[in-house]
Amino acid sequence: MFRQIALLVPLSLLAACGTPQERCISGNTREYRTLRGLLAESEGNLARGYAWEERQVVRAELGFCRRPVRDREGDIRFVEYSCWRDVVDTERYRVPIDPAAEKRKRDYLAGKLNTETERARQVVSACRSAYPEDDG
Repeated sequence: MFRQIALLVPLSLLAACGTPQERCISGNTREYRTLRGLLAESEGNLARGYAWEERQVVRAELGFCRRPVRDREGDIRFVEYSCWRDVVDTERYRVPIDPAAEKRKRDYLAGKLNTETERARQVVSACRSAYPEDDG
């Protein structure tokens, strides 16, 4: 999930820099894009037979630390020494799925996506009418 969010942040920044038409389309088709992603994930889970989940894992890593030290002349300098630090990693792991429940979820998402697709087409058409762009 963290990776998905990390990928969406640059996209949202790009969307903020887009033309008024692009911002209108992007802002009004968010639900469509979300449903499409969830449906793809559900279909992937069914194809694999399991789902992926992520968790944060803390581990210790030997690294270098710095601390300020005042020398005899009164000047401050930094001394490096080795120390243990906590590092947080994201670990992906397999989770078993209930195929029947996953199929119901997929079917529900497909139905919602069909409804949302028509709404998204109307929104895109309205945004193009409201904010026409020159092709040249």
